[in-house]
Amino acid sequence: MKQNKLLPAMACGLIAIAPAMAQQKSYKEIMNETSRDFFTTEEARRAGDMLLEYQRVTGGWPKNMDMTRHHTDSELAQVRKDKARRDDSTTDNGATNTQMRYLAHLYSATDDTKYRDSFRKAVEYLLSGQYDNGGWPQFWPEKSGYRVHITYNDNAMANTLNLFDEIMAGRYPFSGDITDSALREKLAVSYRKGIDCILATQIVIDGEPTVWCQQHDRKTLRPAKARAYELPSFCSSESAVLVDILMRQPNPDERIKRAVHGAMKWFDEHKLTGVRLVRTGKKGKPGHDTRLVSDPNAHPIWARFYDLEEGRPYVCDRDGVPKRRLEEIGHERRNGYSWYNNRPAALYARYAKWAARHDPERKVAVSLDKKL
Repeated sequence: MKQNKLLPAMACGLIAIAPAMAQQKSYKEIMNETSRDFFTTEEARRAGDMLLEYQRVTGGWPKNMDMTRHHTDSELAQVRKDKARRDDSTTDNGATNTQMRYLAHLYSATDDTKYRDSFRKAVEYLLSGQYDNGGWPQFWPEKSGYRVHITYNDNAMANTLNLFDEIMAGRYPFSGDITDSALREKLAVSYRKGIDCILATQIVIDGEPTVWCQQHDRKTLRPAKARAYELPSFCSSESAVLVDILMRQPNPDERIKRAVHGAMKWFDEHKLTGVRLVRTGKKGKPGHDTRLVSDPNAHPIWARFYDLEEGRPYVCDRDGVPKRRLEEIGHERRNGYSWYNNRPAALYARYAKWAARHDPERKVAVSLDKKL
């Protein structure tokens, strides 16, 4: 299976790099580094050792922290104190999965077993969080509120499934003895359960499968609310990534075929044509704003959310009241959230090939050129 290219990179801040480095790298650049030469450097090991410091006793990592910067003694002491926390380990915003990839690269380059041990502990952490129905929350083992929901938001569960897929396949940097056959079998069982969960949570309307919500109730599997502006909805962005996973299954059964056809039909019927998203100014500066403008030549885009009652696009402020236009919500949420995207567009050409190969008789007629 090909690596998923739909998943966004992890959002990170800038860090200071040792003087020996020829050029400063951001935390994002370091954590997404793939050059084998880099992982033979002292800087790569220094960054990896800091990841070990940040790894919680759970085996996971927290999110939104610059973990590879140079720390003062007092900062490092606090990091070591926080290792005992059990309430901030997560897969949200790329956390845990990103650190695991880095450590796999580092172990491949150094053969230092401390990186392998950390990686395997993280695998066990990921396995421990899966519900019996195959879904994952975004935080565990201690969780509360909407964090208990099965979480597709920001591709938290998709990131984990794609990581498992690569590990099972033994693709670099997950080759060699970074895992063993027993661990890979655990991953295979977990992966199959994850696919079953995706199929079980797909929203069905009048007997027809559509797409998914960002969160689903861990017991009822129904669409669930998260933050005040994240209401139970049809969600285009995360759903596109789930369809990508389903289309990469080598021998799709009837459930997968039906799910993919249904989702693609929904995408095509709910694309927005004749409009373009425009961002002006710089963040935090006067004139910074986001709006939709008419443009008959614009490529199709999708709203992030569509209401479950009418299937119409909406946006929402922190008051939890859905609105139809960006101008109707406040400046902070209007510009601080991704309300529109084009992720489903990447599926169209792939779907044509997928359907021709696996189920040509039920192929849905979809087109990015078709106006609505």
